[in-house]
Amino acid sequence: MINGARTIGRIFKFRSEKSPDKKAIGWIENSEVKSLTFKEYRKQVEILASAIHKIGLTVGDKLAILAQTSKEWHLLDMAGLCSRICIVPIYPSYLGHEVDFIFQHSDSGILVVENDKQIEKIIPFLGNWKNLKAIISINELSEENVKKFRNSCTYFNFKDLIRIGTEELKSHPDILDNHIQNQLPEEIASIIYTSGTTGDPKGAVITHHAFASMLMNIEKSVQGGFTAQDKSLVFLPLSHVMGRCDSLLPMVFGWQAVYAESMEKLVDNIQLVQPTVMLAVPRIFEKIYEKTMARVNESNMLERHTFKWAFHVAENYYKKIDQDLSPSASELIEFKMAQKLVLKKIYNHLGGKIRYFISGGAPLAIEIIQFLRYANLTVLEGYGLTETIAPCCLNPLAKQVPGTVGRPLGEVQFSFASDGEILIKSQALFKEYYKNPEATQEALKEGWFHTGDIGEFSPEGYLKITDRKKDLIKTSGGKYIAPQKIENMAKTRPHISQIVLIGDKRKYLTALIGIEKEAFLPLLDEFGLATDCSVADLANHEAVQKIIEGEIENINQGLAQFESIKKFRIIPEEFSLENFLTPSLKIKRKAVTERYKNLIEAMYQ
Repeated sequence: MINGARTIGRIFKFRSEKSPDKKAIGWIENSEVKSLTFKEYRKQVEILASAIHKIGLTVGDKLAILAQTSKEWHLLDMAGLCSRICIVPIYPSYLGHEVDFIFQHSDSGILVVENDKQIEKIIPFLGNWKNLKAIISINELSEENVKKFRNSCTYFNFKDLIRIGTEELKSHPDILDNHIQNQLPEEIASIIYTSGTTGDPKGAVITHHAFASMLMNIEKSVQGGFTAQDKSLVFLPLSHVMGRCDSLLPMVFGWQAVYAESMEKLVDNIQLVQPTVMLAVPRIFEKIYEKTMARVNESNMLERHTFKWAFHVAENYYKKIDQDLSPSASELIEFKMAQKLVLKKIYNHLGGKIRYFISGGAPLAIEIIQFLRYANLTVLEGYGLTETIAPCCLNPLAKQVPGTVGRPLGEVQFSFASDGEILIKSQALFKEYYKNPEATQEALKEGWFHTGDIGEFSPEGYLKITDRKKDLIKTSGGKYIAPQKIENMAKTRPHISQIVLIGDKRKYLTALIGIEKEAFLPLLDEFGLATDCSVADLANHEAVQKIIEGEIENINQGLAQFESIKKFRIIPEEFSLENFLTPSLKIKRKAVTERYKNLIEAMYQ
């Protein structure tokens, strides 16, 4: 990539000069993919960088971004990173008081908002923001909302920035190059606040050197497996470290990153864009699996039989491959037939060109990895945290081991504490928690980051995460239970959407079950329920209780007696970002157990 001092600005300059005419950034307009070349991409970043400095930010200042994933989010991010501004991402799903905390705690000076919806929730807090210099909107704000904060700060929309930056470049044409040349590796590139499930989020301070080291570790580890001919579809929140990593990969590999319209349009966007590489979190793959299996279950007997046959054929084929054995001629013919008749349809439904899915953020059930593999969809499961700037471990392109998160990337080192906690040392590591020396000292000891995850290496050097340290359950009988294993088993059942296991200091294990209405739609007539019934109606229905009971019994058959779920309750509302899911789609266990403590206690009476 580059030699010498590591900064995002230098990597950006290197790529834009090496591949000026190659497509870099894409987006979707009127069902068409539009593009910027690396040369045009650089020009946009140059214009925005000039504008940001012109309207009041100087080197070392902080720019907060509160918006959904879009090309504009990324262009503003790159403009800041290349011109020595610190970027503070804020999840668009955060409530007003959460945005207020991050903006003030981070000492940000300018806030970027997406639209009226985002500005409305923070208007009540603006009077307390003493550092606020300006608000920038990606989409035009209503005059009514602008009037509410005109006296607090100046206001610009995205078009204003383009106009201001274009004019500024006429008199200062070298502004971006000068910033890049003067940029130091130890400068702060970003403060990323963890989407914690309890308490206030912590701001992980990330330097340019750490960001650049993460990108170089990826490049070194894949050894040419990704190329400039690849194409990615970016849809994860850019406020999450994994989505941010995704957005920076074109600078490493020279490929095009197309920005999805929204999570709701993801499947349509995949079919339009036809990406070859996609980063996603496990919940996305779980949804793909659930919808495929639902279609199979609703099909006729012949189609269901054909599907089972195809998966049985694929299972036998890959068993031989994994044992380094060659399938026989008849097995090969049968496998190709299974691909053509059944499995290719799943592959084509996801664009027809995917070479690699990359999964991170939480463990993915082995059953789902195998399901995708049989459909010729390779999943590279990886591991990383905000503090490691996303991936620090990844399954190799040549050989994946389901149930593991692969091998260390580049120069990353792993060790284990006496209780099995994973420790990480790397150049790609956060510097500290902003204004929180106590938390920093607890997490960073002698250069090793204490992750809070429990794990081990296999004999082949693949890392296996067994659980979160704080999530381990110890029953009153002294038995330790790792809930992730059981919860992953549950998520592959057709009617269980989410599950929270309970049992710490208790005699036995119980579960709170989350369901989704969509999974029960074909059964509503049979249940005597209307199509506009609620999740609460389903949760209280005797037939639904029986279905979930059967699926729990099925899970228990694969567990030791002390691990089995003795009782369960179905939660009468769907899990969503508004209640029990973090912005990275992980469960807020404390929020669930607090809300439904009476249900929990009833299971132990």
